Amino acid sequence: MIISKEKIIQRFVSYVTVDTESDPNNPAFPSTEKQWNLARILEKELKAIGLQDVELDANCYLMATLPSNLDYRVPTIGFIAHIDTSPDFTGKNVRPQIHHEYDGKEIVLNSAQSIVLSPDYFEDLLEYKGQTIITTDGTTLLGADDKAGITEIVSAMEYLVQHPEIKHGDIRICFTPDEEVGKGAHLFDVEKFGADWAYTMDGSQIGELEYENFNAASAKITIEGKIVHPGYAKGKMINSILIANAFIAALPPQEVPENTQGYEGFYHLHDLTGTVEKTVLEYIIRDHDLDLFEKRKNNILSIGAALNKKYGKDLIQIELKDQYYNMREKIVPVMHIVDIAEEVMKELGIKPLIKAIRGGTDGSQLSFKGLPCPNIFAGGHHFHGRYEYVPVESMIKATAVIVGIAEKVSQKLK
Repeated sequence: MIISKEKIIQRFVSYVTVDTESDPNNPAFPSTEKQWNLARILEKELKAIGLQDVELDANCYLMATLPSNLDYRVPTIGFIAHIDTSPDFTGKNVRPQIHHEYDGKEIVLNSAQSIVLSPDYFEDLLEYKGQTIITTDGTTLLGADDKAGITEIVSAMEYLVQHPEIKHGDIRICFTPDEEVGKGAHLFDVEKFGADWAYTMDGSQIGELEYENFNAASAKITIEGKIVHPGYAKGKMINSILIANAFIAALPPQEVPENTQGYEGFYHLHDLTGTVEKTVLEYIIRDHDLDLFEKRKNNILSIGAALNKKYGKDLIQIELKDQYYNMREKIVPVMHIVDIAEEVMKELGIKPLIKAIRGGTDGSQLSFKGLPCPNIFAGGHHFHGRYEYVPVESMIKATAVIVGIAEKVSQKLK
């Protein structure tokens, strides 16, 4: 199959230049009004390429159908990607840079600010010598997470419409809001979607195929202190910042993201605000193993209780919230859906990289809502920051995987 490289680039660039950053502090749904801007663009585009049942609902979920061209029934499959970009780093005024025939050397993203994407630090760049790489200008994230996935799904649907000789059953697609703030599947209507299973196109490097992810929770630790003039503070001042420091020090120092990999879990302190009177620590807690996950949460509570006992006051309040769970238990009983994707990748000359996600996707929550949903690569690297990039050839391959899965299901499950 021949997929236009120029069309993929044009489509991807048109998506990433629309600001869709979500907001973790806004309980509204979606969390930012600007996510509607891309949703409405996509709504028009899906209608234009010939999809049916195109519906953008009141919560910014966009669903559509590519009807079956078979004279027999096969399972309805789905493909899902998210509209929003991470609030960890700005997605406003994204200025993509296109680097044709990458030569394996460092890429200057922004000469004025001396921002460089170097293979000396990001060794994975060398895997894409000779390819076309899209980067930022170093001042924003790129948004390949997950606008690469959107690009691939739309491009695959357009290709299937234009090539009716490729047989497939009913295909449902959905673009979701607020995945980056953990709400992407909260109002997803699984029954209305109507698929037997689906795939999120939300992985990273080419070949990734994932059906395991972290169990995830957030922890907000609020520490109350007492401010007194420092010259008269003995026995009276309670410095919440120093208590926060003791809390941080009580956690295992090596069990942090920068020191862990594979199935190793962690505690990640991602936000700290503090004065003498009040300090707030915000953690995310992650582990693939459910028992270890529960132990991590209990450890957070135990440290808080021990410090409260030490100071003889309830100075520390802890709010724990589970976010999502490891979808492995929901996927293993239907492993044929992973096997199909693996077969397609091999047929396309892609080496499957089957591993656990060190994170989560909409698919993890959807799997627990009754829609088994493994994750497939979208092609990007180094999400949520200024060094994010995506090889165009990886997006083309991901598009081909979607088409291949649609065709494989029609053959295999006839």
